[in-house]
Amino acid sequence: MIDPRIDKWARTLVTYSAEVRPGDVVSIDGDVSARPLLTAIYREALGAGGLPVVTPRFSEVNLTLLEQGTDEQLAWVSPIERWSRGEADVYIRVMGEQNTKSLSGIDPKRQIARKRSAQPLMKTMMDREAAGELRWTLTLFPTDGYAQDAEMSTPDFTRFVFDACKLGADDPAAAWRELSGMQQRLIDWLSDKREVRIRGLDTDLTLSIAGRTWVNCDGTKNFPDGEIFTGPVEDATEGHIRFSYPVVTEGREIDDVRLRFAGGKVVDASAGRNEAFLLETLDADPGARRLGELAFGTNYGITHFTKNILFDEKIGGTVHMALGAGYPESGSVNESAIHWDLICDLRQGGSVEVDGEPFLRDGRYLV
Repeated sequence: MIDPRIDKWARTLVTYSAEVRPGDVVSIDGDVSARPLLTAIYREALGAGGLPVVTPRFSEVNLTLLEQGTDEQLAWVSPIERWSRGEADVYIRVMGEQNTKSLSGIDPKRQIARKRSAQPLMKTMMDREAAGELRWTLTLFPTDGYAQDAEMSTPDFTRFVFDACKLGADDPAAAWRELSGMQQRLIDWLSDKREVRIRGLDTDLTLSIAGRTWVNCDGTKNFPDGEIFTGPVEDATEGHIRFSYPVVTEGREIDDVRLRFAGGKVVDASAGRNEAFLLETLDADPGARRLGELAFGTNYGITHFTKNILFDEKIGGTVHMALGAGYPESGSVNESAIHWDLICDLRQGGSVEVDGEPFLRDGRYLV
């Protein structure tokens, strides 16, 4: 018997997040462990009049490529992936890893090479979204692997995911629209501001947001969601910051990340764990040492750190920023093969001032 919330989840993704319309070509891409949700999304897309195509993913295939692939094979990009980002009207991605550490033994240089090969896909996707040619959304299906990272049982993590996605509501879309209204009030206040200063433990960082656009993230791109973001001015970040939570990416956990910026560029970096991988990533390309995103988490329904950025960056009262590629709709012009989100928790002693006015203190918004 399928959990009825799976059908509600799929319906919300198709009708609210992706707004599938009759005749839309819908690329549905997901790990095979997410089969119940992938099937439900396919069914809902058909019901909405879309033309859905499901592309299943096997984690073993990616691992094999990174272990055994030649340089030419690592650089090759599947025409299916080019189609899904470059031609489909809608792209729905469902993550469902069973082992989130399966790539931990791979040479970082090979992982960076693979990311470089995928950079044109990322740029195509961002450009098409900014032009209104592509609607996309990303969600996560609960697995044992994700539950272990979050230090929860799988049933408890599953409940956490459903709650974070507001699937307990009679009308999840209405619940997301309510959050959207709150976030829009913050954006309206920020819209004409020029400078953000973040202070906290081992942190004093100033960023310019002059002329940039804030984006309201309300369950249409990420699911769950709950953030507002912009693209900081690329050459105007100054100071230092210590990120409260580890970065978990490419099968590795990079902990106690500390960065110092001058002229918008990372000029000094360290980590308490996997520092070599951090430094390798920063040298991926010129854009990797600059920020492509500054964001504030607004989802106070997410309180538990899970080591999964889809949830953790949304924690209400936190700030996060991404090294690397920025989103064109925010005004960012930074390009890179990477987009690394890092989280600074401001809920205990942190503060944010915008043009000298209080904006956030101890995790609560003041405007």
